Formats: sequence, structure tokens, C-alpha cells
Amino acid sequence: MTIRVIIVDDQAMVRAGFAALLSAQSDIDVAGEAPDGRRGVELSRSVHPDVVLMDVRMPEMDGLAAAREVLNPPAGVIHRPRVLMLTTFDVDDYVYEALRAGASGFLLKDAPPADLIAAVRIVAAGEALLAPSVTRRLIADFAQQRPAARNGPALRLRGLTPRETEVLELIARGLSNQEIAGRLVVAEQTVKTHIGRVLAKLGLRDRAQAVIFAYESGLVTPGDATA
Repeated sequence: MTIRVIIVDDQAMVRAGFAALLSAQSDIDVAGEAPDGRRGVELSRSVHPDVVLMDVRMPEMDGLAAAREVLNPPAGVIHRPRVLMLTTFDVDDYVYEALRAGASGFLLKDAPPADLIAAVRIVAAGEALLAPSVTRRLIADFAQQRPAARNGPALRLRGLTPRETEVLELIARGLSNQEIAGRLVVAEQTVKTHIGRVLAKLGLRDRAQAVIFAYESGLVTPGDATA
């Protein structure tokens, strides 16, 4: 299946470079480009991409505001693409807020070409793109700076089984499915099943939102993450 992608970035050279790289892949189609967030939202609603590569800082409308509009369309708009945030820095306030808004992850602009291609495929497949070492620090930093009201999320945790709660905690600590399987001594497919149930019960979109929820519910606190 061909993955339709649009690139939203205010730097023409960045857009051109990403477009050339992605278009060279047999399973990826670059359906359009936009120089700012506002036109990125309009383009997304007109061409219905599977993945939106969204720069964080742009004129007219920044990437965070644009991501919110793409991920939370007005009534009558059914299509909801995945959003992959592009950033120059590995710790960025906007990236954290974008994850909270429903973005499926983030990628550094200077990442190797192979990482960009893999990221598009991972996000298009419905997975979240979370680099554990960077994401643990990012989430912990901003969760500590912005303590959320925990009563609501904490109550929602009660709907999980002990094993599901344990899996959610390990996700938030930055462990991969393979690492979680090793820690719990279960098959990796079993871990995937648990994660699917956790997302369904908590009404979460993907792994990225599960990490955010774990911190905001108090299940995991800044400083808990494993090395």
C-alpha cells in the first residue's frame, strides 16, 4: 500500500530534500508541500494524506496549532492523518504539547535519511515514533514543569488489570516491546495484546499518548525512568 505524505515546513530546501528522498521510495507518495501551518492544514484536508510531516516553528500558524487542527478536525471531516513532528532540538516544549495533542512522535531534522524513511513507515502503520532516551527526558522534564490535575487520569487507571498497569508503566519508562517481553517473561505478541487493551480502555490513540497519560496520572513520575 502506498503511503501518502505531505511535508509542512517553512524552509524550501528542507521540503525539497525530504520530498526527493521520500519520493524515491516505491511505497511512499509525496502528495504535496506547504510553507506554513495554516496552508498545511488546508492541504491535509484537501489531499487526505496518511502522514503529515510537520515542522514545529513556522510563520502564520506554528506546527503545534496546525497539528491540533489536523488531529481534531471540525464536524463532518472524517479523515485524520498521523502527524510526525519535525524539530531541530531533541527537547522542545512544542514537541511535548504536540504529543499531548495526539501527534504520533517526533523526528530530529538532522536525523539520517534512513531514519526519516523508517519514521514515515512506522507512523503510517499506526505505531508511535518514540526514541526512548530522548523521549524519557523530554516527557519527564515537561511533566515536572507542568504538573497536571491527576484525579481524572488516576481514576481511569482503575479500569486496568495489574498486568496492564505494569505494561503501561514500562512503556512510560521507555522500554520497547521486546524489552517489556523480556522483563515480564512473556511473548512479544502478548505484550502487543496488552498494549492494545490499555489503549482501548484508556481511550488513547497510540503509544505516545500512553506515555503522556502515565506521567499525568502519576503512575510514573519524573526521575523514575530507567537508563
